[in-house]
Amino acid sequence: MWLERLSGQSTPSTSSSVPNRSYSPAPRRSSHLTPNNNPRPSYGPRTSSLGLVSRANSSTTSLNSPQLANGSSLRQEIPAPPDVVDPLEALEVLLGKRKSTEEDGQQDRERVPLDRRPTDLDVDIDFQGLGLDAFAQDAGQEKIELSRRNTNQTVEEYEVEKDKFEDLHKSILACDDVLKSVQNSLTSFQQDLGAVSAEIETLQSRSTAMNTRLENRKVVEALLGPAIEEVAISPDVVSTISEGPIDQSWVKALEDLDKRSVMMHRASQTPNKSLAISDLKPLLGDLINKAIERIRDFFVSQIKALRSPSINAQIIQQQSFIRYKELYGFLARRHPVLGEEIGQAYINTMRWYYLSKFTRYKNALEQVPVFVIDKNDAIGADQTAHWGPANRPSQSSHDALAIGRRAEILKQPHQAALPSHTAEDSKQTYYVETPFLHFNLALVDNATAEYSFLANFFSSTIGFQTVSRHFSAIFSPTFSLGHAFTKALVEGSDDCLGILLCVRLNQHFAFELQRRKIPVADGYINGTNMLLWPRFQLAMDVHAESIKRATSAISTRGAASALGLGADAASKQSTAPHMLTQRFSQFLQGILMLSRDAGDDEPVGNSLGRLRGEFEAFLTKVGKGFGSAGERKRERFLANNYSLILTIVGDTGGKLAGDTREYFEGLRDGVGGI
Repeated sequence: MWLERLSGQSTPSTSSSVPNRSYSPAPRRSSHLTPNNNPRPSYGPRTSSLGLVSRANSSTTSLNSPQLANGSSLRQEIPAPPDVVDPLEALEVLLGKRKSTEEDGQQDRERVPLDRRPTDLDVDIDFQGLGLDAFAQDAGQEKIELSRRNTNQTVEEYEVEKDKFEDLHKSILACDDVLKSVQNSLTSFQQDLGAVSAEIETLQSRSTAMNTRLENRKVVEALLGPAIEEVAISPDVVSTISEGPIDQSWVKALEDLDKRSVMMHRASQTPNKSLAISDLKPLLGDLINKAIERIRDFFVSQIKALRSPSINAQIIQQQSFIRYKELYGFLARRHPVLGEEIGQAYINTMRWYYLSKFTRYKNALEQVPVFVIDKNDAIGADQTAHWGPANRPSQSSHDALAIGRRAEILKQPHQAALPSHTAEDSKQTYYVETPFLHFNLALVDNATAEYSFLANFFSSTIGFQTVSRHFSAIFSPTFSLGHAFTKALVEGSDDCLGILLCVRLNQHFAFELQRRKIPVADGYINGTNMLLWPRFQLAMDVHAESIKRATSAISTRGAASALGLGADAASKQSTAPHMLTQRFSQFLQGILMLSRDAGDDEPVGNSLGRLRGEFEAFLTKVGKGFGSAGERKRERFLANNYSLILTIVGDTGGKLAGDTREYFEGLRDGVGGI
């Protein structure tokens, strides 16, 4: 098949080598139809049978062509021989279009006149001096010759190009194989596309069905979601409550359980409750009981830890109790009796804890050396008779009547309490206000911490009145211990300055507790005041009595002895201030300094007025020792004593100090002093 195609296509390629020239016998153009003496041109070897038809048509056209421009025609120039057939008939015979006589006649009748023929048919055909038969026969011979020549040439070319054609054939076969594989691939791809299309249609249908189901589930979830949310408890919550360690995640699980329980209880009270609530309620109760059991064990273990030796209770309170106070709230709501028992166990444990700790601290402070100030250190005590010439100390280690630097303790009330081991090992001697300060500092700080803890831990389940009762139950023994310690400090002491310093420290503790909003310690503060003020008044009375005794002793020992002078000194009658005036002035300055902000309701004024009266009586009686002749010296003596008092207390501020200065200024002016 391919060889036939190639042979058919090779003919034109061969004919293309023939010069591009028409094989028609007609000349190119000729201005005259004169005979051409040139030899007839040879036809190309590839002239087809169509050349004859074209030549015949050309002849016919030439025969029917109009006259030329010069008025001549082919018939006029070349007369037809008598034995020659009419050209038209010959052409019709050759063309197989022979017409009948009637048609000929009709054709002659319908023949268009020469003068009406188109001018573009003016073509001359060169018959080369031959007749139509000879011309046609010659054309047929040329055609046969041309066909034979073309055939010979095609076979020769095929033999020459046979290898090429075979390679081409093989290439075409290879192309057919490739095209078949491509066709198979395309067919397989088409099948795969069909399968994918089917799968896509399946997925689309499934997606539509899933969307429909999703919409239905959303509708159902909107209706059933709230109801399920009220009763559903996740497995994680159940496992955490039952087996998980107690930490913040456990607290969150307990909060979720409590919320579900409340919602379920509320739902169970409605008339249209579901059966699911009735089924889940026993299971929820079991889980709540398990949570209560674990909470009880947790707090019991923490309370036991408080009884461990050398344990810091505040660390356990903050890290175990306060951090998990929601657990106790849940326990108190779900099982009030057990919650009350846990609270009572805590109260008993902390009562023991504070009492044992402060008992040890009290014992440590009692070992601190304290200056003993008794009636022998009173203002009017006879120092010479007390010490004697043999046992008088070279220098007293302290001045019982001078305030000195003792008032600085009021400027540092926020210092840390003295540790127990430091107090036990201390060799330094202190005044009575130092142990009082450290004991009450520790007591106030611990009371503040405990009350804050109770208010934070128990306030969610009980009121503040109950919290106050719990605090009193915990600290009542410790407060009693503090009162006993204070009483032991001041009971045998006549240190008015030290006792008054304790009063001022106690007032500062009262202000600090008010600032911290700890009202439950007011009873302890008031009880301490009830111990200190009476003892202060008794100590002031000791000083007043000592001055009174000194005044009474003047009449028996004489004025010279009262002045503390010998026989030689008494004869000189000195007007210098009395030694007792120096002691009284220092003591008065200390009392006035500590009473700078004192109110009118304090007993300091009354006690100080009595002491001042006794001292005035003493000076008056001493002044009488100058006799009637020494009136001037008596006045100078009194003026010098009053001036010394005003000099010592002159820089002291406060209302009581101002009233005292006015009083002694009046006495000084009364005796003519400047």
